[in-house]
Amino acid sequence: MIWGQLVGKALVSGVVIALASEVARRNPGWGGLIASLPLTTLLALIWLWRASDDPGRAADFLIGTVLYVIAALPALIGIAVLLRQGAGFAPSLGAGVLLAIGGYLALGAVGRALGWPV
Repeated sequence: MIWGQLVGKALVSGVVIALASEVARRNPGWGGLIASLPLTTLLALIWLWRASDDPGRAADFLIGTVLYVIAALPALIGIAVLLRQGAGFAPSLGAGVLLAIGGYLALGAVGRALGWPV
């Protein structure tokens, strides 16, 4: 890969993240909407397609993305619940990381048994 392409990808991705966090400072709902948009996924899909031109790989990437998003949802909900209950940010984030790891491990075990692209 050419370094210029890598830098371009990083800049575009960084702008999306910065935009979501800045909008969230003013309006958490709109920031959440931006963060939930599949912009990163679509950008990654475009870059994957340009690199491989492989429909099967692209489809597996998208299916894997959906499955991992589902596995991560309990972590996001857990962090929100803990923060609403007054837990500190660091402990809430730590618990969320543990929940995410658990979700990913469970998805990996089930997904491999079922032949899913995880």
